[in-house]
Amino acid sequence: MTDRIRAFLESARPEGPCLVVDVEEVRRNYLAFARALPDSRIFYAVKANPAPEVLRALAALGSCFDCASLPEIRAALDAGAAPAQISYGNTIKKERDVAAAYALGVRLFAVDCLEEVGKIARQAPGSRVFCRILCDGAGADWPLSRKFGCTPAHAPEVLETAHRSGLVAAGVSFHVGSQQRNTEAWDSALESAGAIFRTLAERGIRLSLVNLGGGFPAPYRGDEPEAERYGAAIRRAILRHFGNRPPETIIEPGRGMVGSAGVLKTEVVLISKKDPAETARWVYLDIGKFGGLAETMDEAIRYPIATPRDGEPTGACVLAGPTCDSADVLYEQTPYELPLSLEIGDELLIHGTGAYTTTYASVGFNGFAPLAAYVI
Repeated sequence: MTDRIRAFLESARPEGPCLVVDVEEVRRNYLAFARALPDSRIFYAVKANPAPEVLRALAALGSCFDCASLPEIRAALDAGAAPAQISYGNTIKKERDVAAAYALGVRLFAVDCLEEVGKIARQAPGSRVFCRILCDGAGADWPLSRKFGCTPAHAPEVLETAHRSGLVAAGVSFHVGSQQRNTEAWDSALESAGAIFRTLAERGIRLSLVNLGGGFPAPYRGDEPEAERYGAAIRRAILRHFGNRPPETIIEPGRGMVGSAGVLKTEVVLISKKDPAETARWVYLDIGKFGGLAETMDEAIRYPIATPRDGEPTGACVLAGPTCDSADVLYEQTPYELPLSLEIGDELLIHGTGAYTTTYASVGFNGFAPLAAYVI
């Protein structure tokens, strides 16, 4: 937690659960990525945290933006981005949304199938497209499914069809999985990308772009590699698979850009046991999966939690949210260690929550208000 967040919580004393984001930490993270991968353009993944203050700060630093929808595109433009700094990175787009993005000046689009190429060709003629390929996501805390991307073997057909349709077949993209701890995870994907580049070159089509995606971690456990280590590993892999003709590259950090900038304040509502003989306590908070902590699904993301009683003896807890839904349990398979002296009414601070919290929070499930957010 930054000193600025601590001072805000102590002075403002906001009522109820809330997220506080320090925009200075976002700026520091942006500069760290810029140092780690100086030859790559940074396209911030807006979906991680679309707060206008965050977008404006990044736009002022020269960031580009990876957008998943028309509202995200408009938000990036409102923050000061130029259309040339925006990628419509969702591979699942309504044709009318493609047309609207094109009317706004967007000229870079993601595809992963022939049908999506057809939409772009009809509604965004002459635009650049990159084809997303499947990636196994090994080593990631939040691996991605087969929902996005085509097989590397199919990508040449997709890109050649784009070229024959009057589009600019720009290159290849992939995502190695969110909260990726393995700095070498980009190697096999870049190997596939290099093979696709060579196949298209044999067909007279010169690709130029590799979108390295996101996956850069937020510091949850404290043992996550620094941005510089990822940068060094990626540069080695590019050299290995592209030799002395490296492609244009972009990265799409989301969690790694804003995760560490946020702290979520929550209150203990109830502490109980299902049976007096049980050891583990159930600790119910005033926020849960439906209030912004959806990434605790399958206990994939394990947030660090600070209490006012840290340093005292601890015991295992099952952590759960306040709603009347049995799925609203955060950590049960692997119980969480919290002080035995914890009491109802204590305020806890959940660190690393700057990404994928406000955007996952429900509008008002069970009547609970949406997660309040403050950007300082």
